[in-house]
Amino acid sequence: MDFYIIKILFLTTISFACAFLMAPTLAYFLYKYKLGKSIRNNGLTPIFSKLHAHKEGTPTMGGILVWGTVLILAILFSFSKFLSPELYTKFNFLSRKETLLPLGILIFSAIIGLFDDWLDIRKKGNGGLTVKHRLVVYTIIALVGACWFYFKLEWDVFHIPFLGNFQLGWSYILIFMFVIIATSFSVNETDGLDGLAGGVLLTSFASYGVISFMMGKYDLAAFCGVIVGALLAFLWFNIIPARFYMGDTGSMSLGVTLGVIAMLTNSALILPIIGLIFVLESLSVIIQVVSKKFRNGKKVFNSAPIHHHFEAKGWPEAKIVMRFWIIAGVSAAVGIVIFLLDKTI
Repeated sequence: MDFYIIKILFLTTISFACAFLMAPTLAYFLYKYKLGKSIRNNGLTPIFSKLHAHKEGTPTMGGILVWGTVLILAILFSFSKFLSPELYTKFNFLSRKETLLPLGILIFSAIIGLFDDWLDIRKKGNGGLTVKHRLVVYTIIALVGACWFYFKLEWDVFHIPFLGNFQLGWSYILIFMFVIIATSFSVNETDGLDGLAGGVLLTSFASYGVISFMMGKYDLAAFCGVIVGALLAFLWFNIIPARFYMGDTGSMSLGVTLGVIAMLTNSALILPIIGLIFVLESLSVIIQVVSKKFRNGKKVFNSAPIHHHFEAKGWPEAKIVMRFWIIAGVSAAVGIVIFLLDKTI
C-alpha cells in the first residue's frame, strides 16, 4: 500500500515539475505566433464582451501543457521497460485495463479542441465550433467510449449509491453518453475566468484519484495524479492575470476524460457532487436559454454562465474564482465522504 502511495505522489510531483519547466517555452511559442484569444463583439453577449475586452490577444491553447505532460510521461514510463525494467515496474501507469481508454480519449478530444481553438484564433467560419457542432463532437466521442465499455469490456453495470449495482443492458450506452456529454459541456462552460476551470478540475481529478485508489485501481489513481500535477503547473501561469488560457484543447479533453473516469470507477452519480460547480455553471446556461426563449427574451441572470453574472454585479474576478474554488473543495470532500459511506454499506 505504501508503495502505491509513493508511486502516485512521485508521478504527481514529476508531472508538476515537467509541466512547470515546459510552460515558459509554450508561452513563448503562443506569444510569438500570436495565438491569442478572440473576444467576439457581435452584440449577442454585450456584457461578456465589455468585461473581457482587455483580455483580447492573451494566448489560448494552454491546455496543451496539461495533456501534453500526461502523454509525454505515459510514453516515457511505458517505454522505460526497454532501458530499465525496474523503473517500468515501479512507475509505469499505462495499462490496458485502467488507463488506455482515458488516455486515448484525452488525446483524441484534445486534438479536436486544438482545431477549434485554431478556428477561433484565425476567425474562420463562426470563430470556432458552434454549440451544435460541440454537441455533435461530444456525442461521437461519448458513443465511441460507450461502445468500448459495452462491447469490448462487456460492461453494463451502473452503480447507485446506497442501493447497489444494476445491469442496464443496452441502455447503459445511453447513460454513458449522457454522462460524457453533460460533463464535457459543463467543464467547457466553466472555463471563463482566469484559474476557474483549472482549479475546479484539479479538485475533481484529485477526488477521483482518491476514489480510484480506494477501489484498488492504482494505475488510474496515478493517471489522475499526473493530471493533477500538470494542472497545478498550469494554474501557476493561469491565475490572475493569466499568462495563457486553457482553451478548448484543455477544457474539452479534460471534461471528457473526467466523465470517462467517473464511469470507469462506476461512480457517475457522485460526479455531480464532486463537480458541483460544473453543475451550477451548466444549469445557469440552460435556465438562461429557456427563460429567453419562453419569456420573450427576459433573462434570469445578468449574464451566463453564472460566473459572468457575478462579474456583471461587480464582483472582482479573483473573488469569484476563489469562492468557487472553496465550493469545489467542499463539494469534492462531500463526494468522497458519500463514496466511503456507500462502500461501508
